[in-house]
Amino acid sequence: MPQDPADRRVVVTGPPRRTRRASGYYRPRTEIDEQTTLGHTYVRSLMRTQLRAALAVFAFLGLLIGPLPLLFAALPDARRLEWAVLGFGLYLPMVLLARWYVRRAERNERDFVRLVEDR
Repeated sequence: MPQDPADRRVVVTGPPRRTRRASGYYRPRTEIDEQTTLGHTYVRSLMRTQLRAALAVFAFLGLLIGPLPLLFAALPDARRLEWAVLGFGLYLPMVLLARWYVRRAERNERDFVRLVEDR
């Protein structure tokens, strides 16, 4: 008995030619790579947070080191005090400030990667 051609099954063995995207699904990494407006916004937000941390460090250093010439001018015979303050007094705050900045910058980058990868 011959089968009707409409009843035969067709087996497709090649890869699908079109893939459908799930609704509401997007890849931020692709947006960044393709330099779209959304990707530009992501990168700009990272740069803004890094700049904010750098400006905070700069402002703190300005407040810490800025008044020192006035202090040294007010004390004319204090050469040893100048060397002690510049050599030893500023070392620890600057190291702590640098450490804070590096940790903050790494945290900003880690948050950015988490934002890009999690979606």
